[in-house]
Amino acid sequence: MSDVARLAGVSAQTVSRVSNGSAGVIDATRQQVIAAMNELGYRPNSAARALKRGSFRTIGVILFTLSTTGNVRTLEAIAARAAEEDYAITLIPVAAPTQAGVRGAFSRLNELAVDGIIVIMEVHLLDAATVSLPPGVHAVVVDSDASDGFSVIDTDQADGARKAVEHLLDLGHSTVWHVAGPSASFASERRVNAWRSVLSSRGCAEPALLRGDWSADSGYLAGLTLAASDCTAVFVANDQMALGVLRAFHEKGIRVPEDVSIVGFDDIPDSTSFSPPLTTVHQDFAEVGRRCVDKVLKQMRENSTEPGLDLVPTRLVVRGSTAMHTEFAV
Repeated sequence: MSDVARLAGVSAQTVSRVSNGSAGVIDATRQQVIAAMNELGYRPNSAARALKRGSFRTIGVILFTLSTTGNVRTLEAIAARAAEEDYAITLIPVAAPTQAGVRGAFSRLNELAVDGIIVIMEVHLLDAATVSLPPGVHAVVVDSDASDGFSVIDTDQADGARKAVEHLLDLGHSTVWHVAGPSASFASERRVNAWRSVLSSRGCAEPALLRGDWSADSGYLAGLTLAASDCTAVFVANDQMALGVLRAFHEKGIRVPEDVSIVGFDDIPDSTSFSPPLTTVHQDFAEVGRRCVDKVLKQMRENSTEPGLDLVPTRLVVRGSTAMHTEFAV
């Protein structure tokens, strides 16, 4: 910094102000300092600056996998919002979907320079009694059954599932089958419970529950089972599995929506290109990511914890995969 100051003909304090983007430096002087920095190849030492101000301007993100659409889109939104606030993110993968894996990821926080943490935890593994944060680190959890000790941001899974099932029943179907996600998934179980609740409230019979693993292949296997049943309407827990169901129906000569109506969940970008275009529940992953960053930054700035649940609304997007049930229309 002293070398830059000498070359630019200014004080070291002025160089510091320019480096930190502070106000109070006239533009001509700022450009003079920047030119000196470029000539000398000067780069501010972020580690030293972090130690001086007691903040690393980095948010840690713990997550299991990048193989699911929701995780990728949520992470993308977290990174974008963090950048807007001049923060970087550090990914901390969980080695295995076990309590030990979760504890290991949290333990790594002690070795990393992060000011806050966002946990994308879609399975029932987060127990405040078994994990602990380093002193001064604040946390926000996404899509989890976290205890009251954490601040949780989530899509309103139950309301989205209700909208899907009610839409199909309102089209005149006597009941709705369901292809669920893994039983360990918090989001999956919220959707299953909502499906059952709507059927019960409408006095509809509850068909056998089918399960997949979020993949199109597992949806295809479930679709083969559905093709051999008396199903006329099915709510599928995500769009990827719905794609597999559509393939199975096509191979078995079952028309969608003439013979069976299908509703998915997520509203992935490709869902408009399914054949037919998929009716689905839209999740606002971008809003979830933004709220996560805003919440953890608020906790950091106010030195608070703010435990509780913040739900992001869903909306039903009706496309070509659902239609009035033929018998009902007659």
